[in-house]
Amino acid sequence: MSGAGSMFVGAVLIIPAASAALLAALPDDRTTARLNSLASFLTLVAASALFAVRPLPGHYLIVDDLNVVFIVLSTFVGFTTSLFSGSYIAHELETGRLTPPYLRFYHAMYQTLMFGMNLALLSNNIGLMWVAIELSTLTTVLMVGIYRTPAALEAAWKYFLLGSVGIALALFGTILVYLAGHSVVGEGLDAMAWNVLVRRSPELDPALLNLAFLFLLLGYGTKVGLVPLHAWLPDAHAEGPTPISAVLSGLLLNVALFAVLRFKSVLSANPGAFAPGPLMVTLGLLSVIFASFMLYRRHDIKRMFGYSSIEHMGIVTFAFGMGGPLANFAGLLHMTLHSLTKSAIFFCVGHIAQAKGTQHMPDIRGLTVSHPVLGWGLVLGVAAIAGLPPMGIFMTEFLIVTTTFARHPLLAVALGVGLLAGFGALLLRLNGLAFGDPQGSSARTKASFMPVYAHFGLVLAAGVWLPPALTEWFQHVAGLLR
Repeated sequence: MSGAGSMFVGAVLIIPAASAALLAALPDDRTTARLNSLASFLTLVAASALFAVRPLPGHYLIVDDLNVVFIVLSTFVGFTTSLFSGSYIAHELETGRLTPPYLRFYHAMYQTLMFGMNLALLSNNIGLMWVAIELSTLTTVLMVGIYRTPAALEAAWKYFLLGSVGIALALFGTILVYLAGHSVVGEGLDAMAWNVLVRRSPELDPALLNLAFLFLLLGYGTKVGLVPLHAWLPDAHAEGPTPISAVLSGLLLNVALFAVLRFKSVLSANPGAFAPGPLMVTLGLLSVIFASFMLYRRHDIKRMFGYSSIEHMGIVTFAFGMGGPLANFAGLLHMTLHSLTKSAIFFCVGHIAQAKGTQHMPDIRGLTVSHPVLGWGLVLGVAAIAGLPPMGIFMTEFLIVTTTFARHPLLAVALGVGLLAGFGALLLRLNGLAFGDPQGSSARTKASFMPVYAHFGLVLAAGVWLPPALTEWFQHVAGLLR
């Protein structure tokens, strides 16, 4: 890799890595929060430049039309979440839930997490991607347990155990892919490079690829939160700091799904291998139906939206499993809009929990009266994530259901049942949370509302009008997915 493109790629990786080291040494809250936001902004600028300047692929890093979508989305949500973190974490410090040493730790780990995710998305080496995703997992495990309460430590431990099982399965699948590549291209880094593996895929041993994809789908599917591999996700959302819930739902799940899509491209290019789509459709549909009905039984507001993330990652996985230009287009756009919407919802939920002093939904009532901006923000977020028009998620769900109905009507019916069940559960919960006589504390928080309404504005704009250039770009990327 050389030239201006490699400079921007280096900036996307070096800025968060260097900032993490610097943040670990700075004790002051305002300094660390501002540096965290500044580093995230500079990383976003460098990532956005990759749309215009593309370096040639190397043995370790690559920028192509697929991963540039993920990397820009990741750095944008990372930046807005860092803005939200400033006010959220300051409140946690004031109330004594966090102490200055943990504050330093939080901001340093935040940039470490951004580095790990960026590295995974830019990797051209399947081994390096595995290491980067493992780094991201271990970082979020530490951040989930940062409050050091019994429930937080239990959630972190569960995440660590299940994540370790998943990453071990993914490692075994990665080794099998390397063995398949090694027999064709020989020893060395070429046998682990995405661009080489996709190009030489028809020559690879289909039996090895089949077995590898089963392990990879189960391994990285654990990170995506697909049922039945999801058990860590609701606990991690409920017990960790809310900004980490936003990053988990909005970014880290996408990174794991991105790894699955990379391997799916290798498998799909081999005529002797089985079609990976039906497996992804099955896990995706199971996730949608299971999570939708589980929404009715939740009493913790963050845990409920954790199950909503399982539902929507199931929708995206289902769409990519169906395949084809239209389903892939809808899957990509749905993934993008879910990241923006769900992170904004967690921004609202975090400040609501701080204002009310609880995450227990029966103790939270009348938010539109007691905290109008937060309350109506939650209303807007639930309307968006439930798929009500004119929000963008309505359009993507409509595309996915209609595309499925044209090809497999029974699958479309099952998917529609899951979507309607989730829709009903969210509106049922919203009615009690947002409306009626206020209940619980009326304390105020120093909330940062700019990230909330920036995200919701983009989701609304996508539902009303997508710029032709953006539509063409997503169609182009969807066409590249096999």
